[in-house]
Amino acid sequence: MKIIKNISIVLFLLVSSITYAQVKFEAKVSKQKLGVNERLRIDFEMNQDGDNFVPPNFDDFTVVGGPNTSLMNSYANGKKTYQKTYSYFLAPKKKGKFTIKQATIEIDGEVYKTFPVTVTVVDAVDKPNGKPDASDIASDKIHLVAEVSNSNPYLNEPTTVVYKLYVARDVGISNNWREKQTPRYNDFWSQNIEIKGLNIQRGEYKGEDYRYVVLRKTVLYPQKTGKLKLEPLVLDVTVEVPTGRSNVFLQQIMTKVPKTITAGSKTINVKPLPEQGKPSDFKGAVGDFNFNVTTSKNQLNATESLQAKIEVTGRGNLKLFELPKLTTPSSLEVYEPEHKENVRTGLSGMQGSISDTYTIVPQYRGKYPIPSISFSYFDLKTESYKRITSDEIIIDVVEGPTASVNSSESAEENKLKQIVKPSSNAFAFIKTTTNWESMSSKDFFKSTSFWCLLLLPFLAIPLAIVIRRAKDKRDADVVGTRIRKADRLAKKYLSEAKKNLGQKEVFYESLERALHNYLKAKLNIETSDFNKEKINTLLTKRQVESNVVSEFISILESCELARYTPITNVTMQNDYDKAAKTISLIDKQIR
Repeated sequence: MKIIKNISIVLFLLVSSITYAQVKFEAKVSKQKLGVNERLRIDFEMNQDGDNFVPPNFDDFTVVGGPNTSLMNSYANGKKTYQKTYSYFLAPKKKGKFTIKQATIEIDGEVYKTFPVTVTVVDAVDKPNGKPDASDIASDKIHLVAEVSNSNPYLNEPTTVVYKLYVARDVGISNNWREKQTPRYNDFWSQNIEIKGLNIQRGEYKGEDYRYVVLRKTVLYPQKTGKLKLEPLVLDVTVEVPTGRSNVFLQQIMTKVPKTITAGSKTINVKPLPEQGKPSDFKGAVGDFNFNVTTSKNQLNATESLQAKIEVTGRGNLKLFELPKLTTPSSLEVYEPEHKENVRTGLSGMQGSISDTYTIVPQYRGKYPIPSISFSYFDLKTESYKRITSDEIIIDVVEGPTASVNSSESAEENKLKQIVKPSSNAFAFIKTTTNWESMSSKDFFKSTSFWCLLLLPFLAIPLAIVIRRAKDKRDADVVGTRIRKADRLAKKYLSEAKKNLGQKEVFYESLERALHNYLKAKLNIETSDFNKEKINTLLTKRQVESNVVSEFISILESCELARYTPITNVTMQNDYDKAAKTISLIDKQIR
């Protein structure tokens, strides 16, 4: 009897040991029946740690979350409990009855498998039955919102888009979020505003308390009218959702659910600027501006420089329009402007200043006006066009040469237009050549230069013979020699007349001598035969056009009358140009 009792105790201890050491590996689903619009959670639980976990192929489902791993150790009445879980969140692809196949894991060298699980997917339900899973909770607790400051702006009026991520207080977000799709603003001028750090703030979303962070701020200036679509911002985030369970430290156990969230597309209806009252010189400026035209100095000497600055300051689309151009008298030398921008972009748009600075160099003494300049813009506050006009600026050049002008011009014309003779020494050129010398020298003997100089006399002999024969032939032509000599003499007197421009009597004497010598050479007549009737007859006989003959005779008459009448520099220059042109025409036509 005692032996039987001992055997019973041993068997009981053995069975208890085997029961305690038994491995459990099970598949559990959150529901056996669900709508096609619901989510299914499946947990693979084990009571001992293992390796090489292989989940089944979820062919009839889309994995929307997981695998998430949870681990729990507990002690109760001296007994240790261990549980490890792999969780997946599944979305059914269609209605029907589906079987989730076995999962496998290796524990202590042996492979364990779960039993297949069968679920039924029915029509979509209005209110999904059962407790919402982690993916549903994440969808309800996190929102990406695009806030547009003005959805109905004018063309070139700024509008701001601020992207905020709202997160409920009982869920969290991992730091590994990323932008899956960044919006592009094709019909806008855009600029992102730098955000320094993601500061967590408190706010409301649909009447509930939320935390939120500002992810992106962008200022937009529409460049096109009509309905313009803003592309959405799309983020990939990992949401930490509470499971309703606590660890040994009574801390809430969280499960991680990957989510793709979007702010959705936005439409901005851009109004065109009104046509009524639009100035003809409107360049597209929209905002609130000031306009100034200033010069660095108003009084200076000739060949000194000054700067004229056209500047627009204020708030508006400063980078999106052109400044008006500076207009000056033609006698002022003006260089291309230097453009500068000092613009800051904030949530309210661009503000600052833009300017064009012109360098002006006067060459002659006098007073030169810079006419007033107008700048037009569209004022958003009054929704009307405004014009700002600068004052006229007078540049007083007190010292320097005086430009020659025609005495018949009025005083008002002299202010705006002068005959300027630019000085060739106004600016010195930069030297572009050097005097480098080679450090290595070559012998002259038997060099290329040596052989060229040696052969040069032999090559020059035939050239000298040809030149000599041509000269003998030329000298034998007595008439041609006389004509050439007269031509040279006429050119000499014309050049002498050019030098005497400004000295009336000397100039016209030189011009008359040049005309006499030219006719003597061309018509072979003596000075005693020189009269207007004979000149007209001879030139007409030599097939010179009548208007050219009349022009030539009128120049001779001008030379005679000029000695007794007052003549300006401009008239003398015109007579010289006329004489040169007439001689050229006679040369071409005479036979």
